[in-house]
Amino acid sequence: MKKLKHLILILPLMCTHYFSKAQYVQPEKKIDTIKLMPQTTFDIAKAKSALAPGKATIKGVAFTKPKTKFGYNAPFGPRIYANKIKVLLFPVTPYLLEYLDLRKQVNYKKLKFAYMSNEAWNIHYYAITNSEGQFTFPNLKPGKYYVEGLLNWTSTGSYNQYTGSGYGSYGGRVDYYDRKYYDVAHADLLNTIVEIKDNDEVLEMKLK
Repeated sequence: MKKLKHLILILPLMCTHYFSKAQYVQPEKKIDTIKLMPQTTFDIAKAKSALAPGKATIKGVAFTKPKTKFGYNAPFGPRIYANKIKVLLFPVTPYLLEYLDLRKQVNYKKLKFAYMSNEAWNIHYYAITNSEGQFTFPNLKPGKYYVEGLLNWTSTGSYNQYTGSGYGSYGGRVDYYDRKYYDVAHADLLNTIVEIKDNDEVLEMKLK
C-alpha cells in the first residue's frame, strides 16, 4: 500500500517533468518602427523670415461636429467648440508640404509614423482658444500659413442590456432590460492652410 502511495505521488512529477520543455517556442514577430522624414532641405532662414513681425492678423474659431454612424462629421450637427486648446501656426515651406504628404501614409498598427526635424518644429507660433473656440494670431506678414489644433471631446451613447425574463399576467414571456450609458472619446485633428495677401489684412477663418 505504501508503494502504491509513493507511485501516485511520483507519477504527476514525472509527467510534469516530461512535458515541461516545449519542442519549439514561437518567437514574437518583430515590427520595427518606420520613421518617415521629409527629404527636402529645411531652409531655416526663410522660415524665420516668414514669421518676422508684420501688421496682418488671423482671427479664427476652432470647432468640430458630432459624428454620424459612419464616422463622418454630421454636416447639420451642433458645433463642438475647442475650449482652451493649443492652435499651432507654421509658415508653409516645401519641407512642411512634404511632411504633410508623409502624414497621409501614417499607419499606427504597422508602427509607421511621420516626423519633422526639431529645427522645423521649433519655428512656429501658437495660440490658446477661449471657451468659444476663438483664437488670434497678430503681427503676421503676408504669406501662406498652416494652422492646426487637436480637439479632444467625448460623446455619450446608450444601449439596452438584457437583465432577465419573466411571464406576464396572460402567460406570455416578458424580457426585461436596463438602459446603460457609455462614453466614447474622440480626437479630431483640425487643420488647414490659409493665405494672407495684404499687409494690414485681418483674415477670418474656421478651423474645423
